[in-house]
Amino acid sequence: MLSAFRNAFKIPELRGKILFTVAIIAIYRLGSHLPVPGVDFDAVQDFLQNPDARDPSGAFTLINLFSGGALTQFAIFALGIMPYITSSIIMQLLGVVIPRLEQLQKEGESGRKKIQQYTRYLTVFLALLQSASIVQLAHNGGILTGLDIFPGLTPGRFALAVLTLTAGTALIMWLGELITARGVGNGMSIIIFSAIVATLPSEGANILRVNKAFIFGLVCFLGLLIIVAVIFVEQAQRRIPVQYAKRMVGRKMYGGQSTYIPLKVNQAGVIPIIFASSLLYIPVLLVSIVNRDWLTDFVERFVSTGSHPLYIITYFLLIIGFAYFYNSIAFNPVDTADNMKKYGGFIPGIRPGRQTAEHLNYILTRITLPGAVFLGAVAILPFIALAAGNVQSFPFGGTSILITVGVGLETMKQIESQLLMRNYEGFLR
Repeated sequence: MLSAFRNAFKIPELRGKILFTVAIIAIYRLGSHLPVPGVDFDAVQDFLQNPDARDPSGAFTLINLFSGGALTQFAIFALGIMPYITSSIIMQLLGVVIPRLEQLQKEGESGRKKIQQYTRYLTVFLALLQSASIVQLAHNGGILTGLDIFPGLTPGRFALAVLTLTAGTALIMWLGELITARGVGNGMSIIIFSAIVATLPSEGANILRVNKAFIFGLVCFLGLLIIVAVIFVEQAQRRIPVQYAKRMVGRKMYGGQSTYIPLKVNQAGVIPIIFASSLLYIPVLLVSIVNRDWLTDFVERFVSTGSHPLYIITYFLLIIGFAYFYNSIAFNPVDTADNMKKYGGFIPGIRPGRQTAEHLNYILTRITLPGAVFLGAVAILPFIALAAGNVQSFPFGGTSILITVGVGLETMKQIESQLLMRNYEGFLR
């Protein structure tokens, strides 16, 4: 692997892409430490340096993760890339129910650019809503418990803070698109990757300080095992053989080749975890809006700590359910069977048309179960670590490890393809 890194820097074009990506990441990390105008920065730092300081409210844990801790710092990039992720998921789901969007998805590059434009507009709109709610909650002590981050908040300061956070999200979106166009890998994924990795040293130091060396070593060992398991599942796929019949078009013979349809075991990625987390955060948000004693008692008992067995089981089952739901949207067996039939393709031993669609649906249902169970198991690891060993910040579980490993593998593959084009050995050779 070291020789592959050395070979990558020998190629001027690839070296320029890598250095450009690193420079964009540096700009992003700088923005994650610049405070929003009006923030009592000294009070925030004193609060965070307190050993007994609590993490952000559960409703904002995911935002804080994807922003690399910028939410607790209340920096200009405090929202991170979360509004863009939400808008992308919404546009993908709307593509199933709105015929116009479904038509754009089938129009190739031009349709993709139009959907991307709609996604940007929706991202800015969601960023405005989220930034307004976060500024108000921060003023009321709802993010860093009991601390008024915006003392003496006036309508003018409120508008300035909201516009700053929204502009920060728009800037992150632009930086991610720059990496995609001129750097290495998918820009949005690289930004999320850098944000998550930036929090690992502080989480490791916190485990070492609170739980001592034995627990720290045990967590590192478990982390290595989890990373290997995630790589194994992320790479696993069921290859369905497809044979194309020979046909004459004019004087030329087409078809006759064999190929396959790759169905990944974990086809949904981290989206089921995001869906399940968002659904379970609704009671926490309701508590901040509706002040009812029974609701507050329910949230504090079952939801807020994340260590209650009912919460863990519900979270696990929701992830499995959302994995099946997303796969049913992302892969349509009927359309795939129709396209195969249109171009003369068939699965050996299976009739084209309806029987092919039923066969694909049967296989997809079977392979989704182990992928969904593994996804749920990795997602609940931090809660199990909290309940069993009082490990407050378990860094090798949930969304963070899945995104980190997934983005690392995809980026390595892209660099490897560039190396193999120039007759160098890649990372995975």
